[in-house]
Amino acid sequence: MDMKMVTDPVRIDEFLSRGIEMVYPNKDFVRAKMLRGERLSMYLGIDPTGPTLHLGHAINLKKMADFQALGHQAILLIGDFTAMIGDPTDKTATRKQLTRKEVLANAKFYKKQASTFLKFSGSNKAKLLYNSKWLSKMKFTEVLNLASKVTVDQMLKRDMFEKRIAEAKPLYIHEIMYPLLQGYDSVAMNVDGEIGGNDQTFNMLMGRDLSKNILNKEKFVISMKLLVDPSGKKMGKTEGNMVSLDQSAQEMFGKVLSWTDDLIVPALELCTNISFADISEIKKSLEGGANPKNIKVRLAKEIVALYHGKVAADDAEKNFENMFKKGELPESIKPVIVSKNTTLVDVLLHEKIITSKGEFRRLIEGNAVSEIETDIVISNFDYKIERDSAFRIGKKRFIKINIEK
Repeated sequence: MDMKMVTDPVRIDEFLSRGIEMVYPNKDFVRAKMLRGERLSMYLGIDPTGPTLHLGHAINLKKMADFQALGHQAILLIGDFTAMIGDPTDKTATRKQLTRKEVLANAKFYKKQASTFLKFSGSNKAKLLYNSKWLSKMKFTEVLNLASKVTVDQMLKRDMFEKRIAEAKPLYIHEIMYPLLQGYDSVAMNVDGEIGGNDQTFNMLMGRDLSKNILNKEKFVISMKLLVDPSGKKMGKTEGNMVSLDQSAQEMFGKVLSWTDDLIVPALELCTNISFADISEIKKSLEGGANPKNIKVRLAKEIVALYHGKVAADDAEKNFENMFKKGELPESIKPVIVSKNTTLVDVLLHEKIITSKGEFRRLIEGNAVSEIETDIVISNFDYKIERDSAFRIGKKRFIKINIEK
């Protein structure tokens, strides 16, 4: 079927700019194809290692939706085979291998959640594929032939492999094979391009190398920026600070409000549809002393509206406002001034809110410590204060903590 391609240079430049860290071989290569009206195919691969997609996945799905809206072929690839191996990306220890039953159970709602962005019906519907379709059928001779395309030296140059070896930690053969098998996905689908977070660049470039070697095809790779916390860790299920797409509107709203202020501008770019011009104005206002809380409320509403609709986002904001109207935090409490990244337990001990670390452990195990602003329960014993916050300790103890300026 002939598709009407969008060749508007403004929209193409927006697509190749927003949220993107790097394009291989370069942006001009992809831009030229789009301007000529070539219909391109691009895929996003997701290994079902957990039962829900999260905001990190959504950043890439949102970009895929833009690609689809320009008339191109979007492909969502479920890595049901590669998930059983375990992607070693950013892992200092070997992943627990999953069974096929666990993998399929995890992927059960992925299509439904991805449908927030991608259209799986209509004249330019997205494809949903599973890489077990080709990887599970490969004969050992085919695997060996594929392995002959890459040297051990190429694989061991990967940073996390080098780190494991330097720290004398186990590095298994199946982990070294992972990038090779993910790379083969590009060959099996014969795609024009691939998109993923910048932590997937090594794997995606492996697919680019194999496409050139086996298909004599110049595959492009779009490496997206990651939404990372102040420590540099990506927002994801492994780090415990993700926004899951299966969370309620209120949970999403509260989780976004719990983010540190330095995440506001990156999140506006990566997670919302607010224009570049508006984001630039917001950035200037923050630099000029605007209250970040008000902007963070807008950010939370924008994100919630994407998944639950504007009405639910408005309700989440009202619930947030009502919580403070209840006067849960006594107005007479004076804020305690601490250095950034001081642990909550140390502050509580110093201020004699608790009598021991053992008491704090019992409180968090009983879900009795929470941040009042977001109503998020604190479950990490080593929770650090990264922004001005107020906490409820048990039923009747409160503390307001401000960061030293």
